[in-house]
Amino acid sequence: MSLPDYEGWACFVAVADGGSFTAAATALGMSKASVSKAVTRLEAALGIALLYRSSRVVTVSTAGAGLLGEAQAMVAAATAATEAARGDRVDLAGPIRLAAPMSFGIKVLGAPIAAFLDLHPAVEIDVMLSDARHDLVAEGIDLGLRIATMEDSSLLARTIAPVAASVLASPAYLDRHGIPRHPLDLSGHRLIGYGHRERTLPLRFHRGEEEATVIPTGPLFTNNGDIMIPLLIAGGGIAVLPDFIAADALASGALVRILPDWSLPQAYLHLLSPPSRLRPARVRALADYLVDGLKRSCTGAHAQHLALGTA
Repeated sequence: MSLPDYEGWACFVAVADGGSFTAAATALGMSKASVSKAVTRLEAALGIALLYRSSRVVTVSTAGAGLLGEAQAMVAAATAATEAARGDRVDLAGPIRLAAPMSFGIKVLGAPIAAFLDLHPAVEIDVMLSDARHDLVAEGIDLGLRIATMEDSSLLARTIAPVAASVLASPAYLDRHGIPRHPLDLSGHRLIGYGHRERTLPLRFHRGEEEATVIPTGPLFTNNGDIMIPLLIAGGGIAVLPDFIAADALASGALVRILPDWSLPQAYLHLLSPPSRLRPARVRALADYLVDGLKRSCTGAHAQHLALGTA
């Protein structure tokens, strides 16, 4: 059995990622001719075209697209192995790609990332904030933060802390429409939907052995909670939101909790990484730093929010 052409695969991935042989050569520190020769050699060994070349553009072929994910994983594993071997002997340096939910990133991540970069000034962190779920492997992301009830996944997951959520409304809305005392009372109210789910996915409440299910109905559904705060404050309806999004409005009294003795399924903050357990030292260091720091901040925030008033 012949050994894999690691150089050829690395050059193919670099061309696919950079969009040209010139960009790949710059990224790899090689000549353009050497990159082209390595990819051509790999294609000849495989008997397929990985790239389509023209005088103006280079595109990934159908066959190449089918192999690109595995090729990226192969190159990432080899890079991680090299950097892991060096990690204990050199200062942490190099890029890290981190994905996080938009609102959580804006409200929570700034301080710990700044502190980590102060400790390791040669590290470069590319933070991608989005409420869409990233494909960590396909997008070359080193670490991802996700708030969810985790489903089965090939990704490696570290559970950081529970994320408190509450049923919220403004005092003005409750004065006009009344305070729901039971989840089933919500069926007579304007429910504003939030989350990565279908609009009609039910809300499942429980209190001891008692359960209640409510189908959200209302004029708005969004995957970002920040837009909902002014709408709720203006008396637009009732919503379920994580406490870290609503913390300021709760503290000021602009919003209040309702149904405080009922619970929803518990969501947790998770740190995700691609399946390979072999990661560069800088990525391992940031992962450990975030798990420790965010666990303490989430726990403290949860205790603080429990002390706030409820309706």
